Amino acid sequence: MRAGVVERYGPPSVVRIETVADPVAGRGEVLVRVMASTVNSGDARIRGARFPRGFALPGRLALGLRGPRASVLGVVFAGVVEATGAEADGVAVGDRVCGMTGARMGAHAELVAVSASRLVRIADEVSFDDAAGVLFGGTTALYFLRDRAAVRSGERVLVVGASGAVGTNAVQLAKHLGATVTAVTSAGNAELSRELGADRVIDYRVDPIAALADRGERFDVVFDTVGALSPATGRPLLAEGGRLLLAAATLGEIVTARGPVKTGTAPQRTEDFTTLLELVGSGALRVVRDGALALDRLAEAHARVDAGRKVGNLVLHPQETADANAD
Repeated sequence: MRAGVVERYGPPSVVRIETVADPVAGRGEVLVRVMASTVNSGDARIRGARFPRGFALPGRLALGLRGPRASVLGVVFAGVVEATGAEADGVAVGDRVCGMTGARMGAHAELVAVSASRLVRIADEVSFDDAAGVLFGGTTALYFLRDRAAVRSGERVLVVGASGAVGTNAVQLAKHLGATVTAVTSAGNAELSRELGADRVIDYRVDPIAALADRGERFDVVFDTVGALSPATGRPLLAEGGRLLLAAATLGEIVTARGPVKTGTAPQRTEDFTTLLELVGSGALRVVRDGALALDRLAEAHARVDAGRKVGNLVLHPQETADANAD
């Protein structure tokens, strides 16, 4: 099969498209032909060894000193079951499925082997692109807003980084939970945030976040999806009983998080996948995609993520060649 291979850390140019051995479905696993994956900030950080502050050494020890041990990156996939291993219950060849591979990665390829327990079926009304596109940012937004902050109807939620993979989902999910949403993004993405349900949009270049606190504005939940805030700069924005959600926290912030400050990594739970897919299928959640690229253009996709101008999720089509998709 063809796969995107990263043998050493570095810029997008280290990504190579190579022919590698097909994975094999082991006991309890299935082989999925990947129709859609995503290239997101997590993939780019691993490829470039750009870990949040405090994670440089732990990150390399966990993932590889000079390059990722799992040389095929990508954690999100949507596709069709190609084969099943022994004891892979509840799934059959031909099923439309999606999921996340966790630390095993491997989704930037034509085929991926994954535990059957990590899969959910995709309803006919949901496309492969939407299924893959909602998982990376959607699981994080759902976890922080519903599970960590327990957002309630009528609360005021500030979403910082509202146009990214996490932010576009956060705006919609906060609104779905009944909140009044203020989105912080660039002027170019203001209309998108309004379309997604934001009641108010702030251009961070014109109106810095710190100025909100200076004016006495307070929120029940402040959700920083991009690492723009710290506990010191975020707490002044909180109303009494408010919660500060830091999705891109440093190691120090994670270790010292107390009280209203909530950090951590979203778990990859199939029940959350199902919730998100149901919202997409019903039209309650819109999957924002920054185009789709063929596998041959994976290095280009990494460069687009590095540029910091990606809106929503950038979808990858492992079954297509560059000539077939010139988006």
